[in-house]
Amino acid sequence: MRKECIVLEVKEENKLGFIPLTGLVIGSIIGGGAFSFPGDMAKVASPGAIIIAWIITGIGMLTLGFVFQNLSNRRPDLDCGIYSYAKEGFGNYAGFNCAWGHWISSILGNVSYMVMLFCTIGYFMPIFGNGNNLLSIVCASVLIWSINALILKGVKTAAFVNVLATIGKLIPIIVFIIISLIMFKVNIFTLDFWGNMNTNLGSVLKQVKGTMLITLWAFIGIESAVICSDKAKVKKDVSKATIIGLLGTLIIYVLISLLALGTMKQSQLAQLKSPSMAYALEFIVGKWGAVVVNLGLIISLLGVYLGWTLICAELAYSGAQGGAFPEFFKKENKYGTPSSSLFMTSLLIQLFLICAFFSNSTYQVLYSIASAAVLVPYFFSALYSLKLTITRETYTIRDNKIRKRDMFISIISVIYAIWLMYAAGLKYILLLSILFSVGIFVFYKAKKEKNTIVFTKIENIIAVILIIVGVITFCMMITGKLII
Repeated sequence: MRKECIVLEVKEENKLGFIPLTGLVIGSIIGGGAFSFPGDMAKVASPGAIIIAWIITGIGMLTLGFVFQNLSNRRPDLDCGIYSYAKEGFGNYAGFNCAWGHWISSILGNVSYMVMLFCTIGYFMPIFGNGNNLLSIVCASVLIWSINALILKGVKTAAFVNVLATIGKLIPIIVFIIISLIMFKVNIFTLDFWGNMNTNLGSVLKQVKGTMLITLWAFIGIESAVICSDKAKVKKDVSKATIIGLLGTLIIYVLISLLALGTMKQSQLAQLKSPSMAYALEFIVGKWGAVVVNLGLIISLLGVYLGWTLICAELAYSGAQGGAFPEFFKKENKYGTPSSSLFMTSLLIQLFLICAFFSNSTYQVLYSIASAAVLVPYFFSALYSLKLTITRETYTIRDNKIRKRDMFISIISVIYAIWLMYAAGLKYILLLSILFSVGIFVFYKAKKEKNTIVFTKIENIIAVILIIVGVITFCMMITGKLII
C-alpha cells in the first residue's frame, strides 16, 4: 500500500528528547483515574478480584506496549501515529475509524478531566459543586481556551509544562503510598478477600470484568509517545519512553489500589466520594491528607489535560495528512503547531462539556465511554503487529526467533483487546455505533476532496450496518430503553 502520510516538518529546537517523551507518556497516563482508584475499584470488586484484574491488565498492557515499541522500530516510516498502522494493514476506512475513535475518545477524556477538576476544586470552594454546574462550565471554558493558546506557542513549550505537572502530581501519590504502606493491616486486606460476604459484587469473573474499563482508562496514553513520534529527536527514544513510562505507571497503580484495601474495608472505600484517594487519606491522617491529595489532583488534571489536548491535535492532524480527515485539519502556525486541528479539538471539548452540563453526566460515565472508544485503535494496532509476523514483512530469515516472539506477544495483545470489548459490555459497544456513524460523514468529505472512491464494497456494507445500528441505538436512548 502506498504511504500517503507526509512527515511533519518540525524545527529541530522544537523536537523532544527522551526525558520529555517519557514525561509525556507518564503525564498522559496518570490522570484523574489514579486518584479515584480506591473507591471506583472497591465499588465493583473485592481484593482478590482486583489482584486478578491487575495481573490481566499488566500482561495485556505490557504486550500492547511492546506492540507499539515493535511497530515503532519496524515501521518507523509510519510516523503518523497508531492511525497509520490500521491504514497500512487494513485499508483507508479501518485507518479512519482508528483515527476517529482515538480522537473522540481523547476528547471525551478531556471533558471528564474538566468535570473532575472543578469537582476537586469544589472541595476547597463548594460553589463549584460536583464540577458540572454552570459556574464550573464557565470557568472550565476559560481554561480550555487558555490552554489552547499555550499549545499554539509550540509543542516544546507544552511538553515542558507537562513534565513539571508530572513531577507535581507524583508527590501526593507517593505520600499516599508511603502512609498507606505504614498503616496497612493484613487482617483488613484479607477480610472478605473474594467478596463472598457482599452479594452485590457477584462472581469473581463479574468483579474482574467490572474493573476492566477502569484499568483501561487508567492506561490510556500508552501510545502517546508513538503519536508524537515525528516530534522525537531520536526515533529509538519513542519505544524506550513507552515501555519505561508503562512499567513505572503500572507499579504506581497497583500500589495505590491494593494498599488502600489494607487501610479501609472494601465496603467503606466503595462509599467514598470522588476523588476517593483524598477521602481515604483523610480517614487515615485527617483533613490535611485530603488537602494534599486534592492539590496534587488539580496539578495532575491540568497536566494530563494539557498532554491530551496536544495529542488530540496531533491525532486529527495526522488523519488529515493521511487523507482520512478533511484538508482543513492540516493547517499549521509558525511554531509548527496544527492550529486548525487544535481549534476543532478545543471546540468539541467545549461542546461536549456543555452537553455534560445539560445531561448531568459524571466523571465515571464520561471515562467509560472514552475507554470503550479507544478499544478500536488498540485492537487494530495489535492486529497489524500480528499481520507483520505472519506475512514476515520487515523480518529476515535470521529474524525467525524474534518473529516468533513478536507473534506470541501480538497474539496475547489481540486476545486482550477482544477481552476488553467483552468486558466493556453491550451498551457501550452500541453507544460506539453512534459515534462512529457520525464519523462516516467526516470520512466522506475527506475522500470527496481528493476525488477518490469513498468505500470499497465491503467497507460500504460495514458503513451501512454501522449507521443502522447507530440509529437504532439512538432511538433506544431517546425512548429510555438504553441507559448509559
